[in-house]
Amino acid sequence: MTRRALVTGGASGLGRALVTLLVARGDRVLAVDLADERPDSVPDGAEYRRLDVRSQQDWDAALAWVREEWGGLDLLVNNAGIATGGRIEVEAMADWERVVSINLLGVARGCHTVTPLFKEQRSGHIVNVASLAGLVHGPGMSSYNATKAGVVALSETLGFELGPWGIDVSVVCPAFFRTNLHESFAGKDTAMQEAGVRLITQASVDAADIAKIVLDGIERKRSVILTDRLGKQAYYGKRFLRPLYDRTMVAQAKRLARKAGAGPGEYLP
Repeated sequence: MTRRALVTGGASGLGRALVTLLVARGDRVLAVDLADERPDSVPDGAEYRRLDVRSQQDWDAALAWVREEWGGLDLLVNNAGIATGGRIEVEAMADWERVVSINLLGVARGCHTVTPLFKEQRSGHIVNVASLAGLVHGPGMSSYNATKAGVVALSETLGFELGPWGIDVSVVCPAFFRTNLHESFAGKDTAMQEAGVRLITQASVDAADIAKIVLDGIERKRSVILTDRLGKQAYYGKRFLRPLYDRTMVAQAKRLARKAGAGPGEYLP
């Protein structure tokens, strides 16, 4: 069945890969991103509009467009997001505010905007792209972890809340994969950002690989879509092998403290 889909962050990375697959499947797709004019990177066959996920006005305009042009919407993919990282005393509060406004409130605005339409239809599927960082919370990434954990919590909540209206909700939790996400790093903790860039650029899989798994999870209406073995190991390890998970995270934190130049008496228990 042909779907009507809106994908945020649809001009690059995972968003673009998902738009490509949805168009190939025969779906009608509206890719939205920050550029005023249609970027060359948007796949042929997709519509394009500018949408800043921080702007309720932009969301309202997109909703009006899908109502007028398509008569409704079947799939919302809240994919837009930025990368961030930093130790709690180093990362500026302005960087916290930026990542919360995009990664968490941007997703919440999307859900808030389309839910009345989905309830009218008594159908629809919301797919929120979080991260493995929303499920397992390593040191040195507190702002990113917090926003992605918030997306996981929002998605679980809405899965229960919207189920009676026939609305499905999925959350995607990939580990690191090759994309342009690292280009959005900004902030004071350059050491943590350098580590994040290495993890992203040296990953063994790319956005196209992840998109195929995500699309399969969407088709199966999975509530949590895990995309790789590392993610599954970490997720289930935290759930069922908590002492091992805690020891691993403590070891990571000690390595981070040593790299920061703190002595055992200053920083470590």
